[in-house]
Amino acid sequence: MAEKPPLFPAGSVVETYFGQKIADPYRAMENFTQPGVQAWVREQARYAQHVLHALPSRKALLERIDQLDAGAPYTLASLIRCPNGDLYYLKQLATDNVAKIYCRAAAPNSETLLIDPETFAKQTPDDHFTISFFQVSPDGKRLLYGFAASGSEQTTIRVFDRVSGHDLADTIERIEAEYALPYWLPDSQSFVYSQRRDLPATSAPAEGFQFTQALQHTLGNDPASDQLIFGSMADGSPTMAEMDFPAVIVPLQSPWVIGQVRHGDETDITLYAVRREQLGKAGIQWKKVCDRADLVTGFAVMGSDIYLLTAANAPRFKIVQTSLDKPDFPKALTVVAASESVVDGLTVAKDALYVGLLSGVPQTIIRIPYDGGPSQPVTLPVDQPTGEIIAGRADMPGIFVRTHSWIREGQLYYYDPTKGSLTDTGLVPAGRFSAPEGLTATEVMVPSHDGVEIPLSIIHRTDNPLDGTSPTLLYGYGAYGYTIPIDFKPTNLAWLERGGVLAMAHVRGGGAFGKAWHHAGRKATKPNTWKDFIACGEYLVKHGYTQPARLVGRAGSAGGILIGRAITQRPDLFAAVNIAVGCTDMLRFETTTNGPPNIPEFGTVTQAEEFSALLEMSTIHHIQDGGHYPAILLTHGINDPRVEPWESAKTTARFLAATASDKPVLFRVDYHSGHGIGSTRQQQHEERADVWSFFLWQCGDRDFQPPQ
Repeated sequence: MAEKPPLFPAGSVVETYFGQKIADPYRAMENFTQPGVQAWVREQARYAQHVLHALPSRKALLERIDQLDAGAPYTLASLIRCPNGDLYYLKQLATDNVAKIYCRAAAPNSETLLIDPETFAKQTPDDHFTISFFQVSPDGKRLLYGFAASGSEQTTIRVFDRVSGHDLADTIERIEAEYALPYWLPDSQSFVYSQRRDLPATSAPAEGFQFTQALQHTLGNDPASDQLIFGSMADGSPTMAEMDFPAVIVPLQSPWVIGQVRHGDETDITLYAVRREQLGKAGIQWKKVCDRADLVTGFAVMGSDIYLLTAANAPRFKIVQTSLDKPDFPKALTVVAASESVVDGLTVAKDALYVGLLSGVPQTIIRIPYDGGPSQPVTLPVDQPTGEIIAGRADMPGIFVRTHSWIREGQLYYYDPTKGSLTDTGLVPAGRFSAPEGLTATEVMVPSHDGVEIPLSIIHRTDNPLDGTSPTLLYGYGAYGYTIPIDFKPTNLAWLERGGVLAMAHVRGGGAFGKAWHHAGRKATKPNTWKDFIACGEYLVKHGYTQPARLVGRAGSAGGILIGRAITQRPDLFAAVNIAVGCTDMLRFETTTNGPPNIPEFGTVTQAEEFSALLEMSTIHHIQDGGHYPAILLTHGINDPRVEPWESAKTTARFLAATASDKPVLFRVDYHSGHGIGSTRQQQHEERADVWSFFLWQCGDRDFQPPQ
């Protein structure tokens, strides 16, 4: 095995928070471009690659992952329907490294490739581009699309002209694509978008998301002269905080436009409305539809009616309706009442409102006619417990539905309201590995540390013995009210075929049981997140699925809190973990570009109570010298705009210096990716092969033991 890189020299930085002294021995790493830091990171990356690629069956595992993913001729995503029957979508052939934009014309029935990111000009041979979003103009003649390079999420807008077959000259950079998407206006000559400020290179990272603005662009005009229409600097706009994210949304078939304000990463939004013809005019007066305190997290507009998804007096959400002519949230009509099910989403179609309902993890769909008639269930196939609304339009009846299961791939259906049934669209072909035999999925409820029961989804081969011998991968997240959806990926067979178990812990901080479930795992209640995860791991051991020597854990991004604190609290429970692009230094996260928007979710060090919560959830501050930690693989993309790579670098350095076990601590670095969004097919496969090979090595699989 190659010689290990040296430890990073610890410094002596100490800060005082509310009278408490906190050591930060690796503060120097936050100056990430400093040559000494970069040299150390590159050595760690080189060493990790050498160790992982030397595992005997890693190459065979990668080949199997490639084979499984190529089992279907292509995959589809981001479907857009048009009134003339045309369909637009992102399509990725089995041989494509990234997805491309296609149009399937209704007449004649033919498919055309429109945008191919693999043809974009590159600065270096290793660069790649991916599509962030696209929107079709109302007249169908143009596509507005966003793209970003090498996982950076630094999005640029271009406009593709279908008549000429080329992009127009219009190019706009610094697009805010996370909190706001652009929308065409009805004239098909102009659109609205949200943009970040053009800051000097000397600006502090934490300023990066401050004071974004919504603008209007007309084709052919200089983007530098685009009009501010919504935001803190726009005439007539409501007052906004520096970390509010304004967006203008243009609903179909409505005389109104919506001004949406996202308050950082808070799930509750503020909404305003104005008649479309007033947009950008002097003296504009935005009507407030709902405020942050109304706990609205989503909406849909049909004509002059707006449907609001709210948790006000409804911990698992409800849907209410008010008029945009005279919005009155307190007197809004209840359309879907609060119940035991979590109301998880809503979509308008010409015929009805369609609503998603969660029952723990599975999601069903109901149809609610506009005339006040009784709701009707959208009946799903018996072997597909979850239905996801993929596409609906206010000017077209019915919806497209994608079904899901843990153990077989679903299909893309059209729901015809006149027939009251689903019809397979034939757009998604069955692959060789779409319906494997001999798999079992089980949903159980696991008592956590305080007696609250946590949903746990367990997937394995039917013939797996419950004798504690199975390598078991436990995954969790637990933030922003996000629920891990039921889904099947053929590449997971590469783990399951080796007798492995996959388990998904739907911990608090997520959304499995609504707003209260989310708030039971954030800020001061955040410890529930990793304690729930630990309880799920203990359940898998107790019930014979695995044992600590074969239990591995994986989580990423905000889930870095979960996985990092799980192993610092219960290092004995896990054989190995992967901390992927993880939030692991929560006292310093606020200094990064993406830190301030996350204050509503995690807290701020400027308030004593929230500082204490951040310290409790901060992995790096709970690593103990002499701790016997499991094997740890930290993974990060250098272009990550959401979690700075120095968080993983600092955490690697601290674990390397502190651990008293003989287990490896590796830092895998991808110099051409970011947070995982925008990674190519091959990048995803390479990372999965590395992570699973690392896990199988640590679980004692004989095929993955390195040569002595």
